[in-house]
Amino acid sequence: MPTLLLRLQGPLQSWGTRSRFDYRDTWPYPTKSGVLGLLAAALGRDRKEDVSDLASLRMGVRVDRKGVLKVDYQTAQEVLTSSQTTTRDVVQSWRYYLSDAAFLVGLEGDANLLKEAHQALLNPRFALYLGRKGYLPSPPPYLPDGLREESLEEALRTYPYLLPHKPREDLLLVLEAEQGRLVYDQPIAPFAKRQFGARYVEERLLAKEEVYFREKAHVG
Repeated sequence: MPTLLLRLQGPLQSWGTRSRFDYRDTWPYPTKSGVLGLLAAALGRDRKEDVSDLASLRMGVRVDRKGVLKVDYQTAQEVLTSSQTTTRDVVQSWRYYLSDAAFLVGLEGDANLLKEAHQALLNPRFALYLGRKGYLPSPPPYLPDGLREESLEEALRTYPYLLPHKPREDLLLVLEAEQGRLVYDQPIAPFAKRQFGARYVEERLLAKEEVYFREKAHVG
């Protein structure tokens, strides 16, 4: 079954799974809801449109650089409440994010859908961001050779390392599976409804010696 690979790399990324009110968390690697939201934006889909075809894709992640976990502490005054009144109390919020992280993400499934998504990443209809508006990808997610006739695991294992220097440590490989770590990032309705179900992911280490490193030219 074919696999689409995309590069999620940039100064700032945030992949929340439990973000509520004044606390905005981030997962240590991209969530399925976040990645599919990026694809939906590239395809030009409205937040009210059905995404069940995208949700059926099997996802995996290779953590090429895990980045540094940081927090942005913010305060606001005279905030409008749900009762349409203004509070004079200081509202505090903690927004966690990953700094300087790099991920290779794979999606396995219907060949026609993956081909359409690959072309959309080259010419996205809407702006793409890494989990939070303002967190822009650099370089872009599109990989010219990202559409692979390989299984999800094989594509993630064999694709060249994304960064210009050889990896210094083993890489984390995360694959959607029938059992393992439980995460709640599976879209079960249009994004406008913000309804997500559970899925399992299997985490394992990929020895740095197994990772192909392209000495001079990196794709993209």
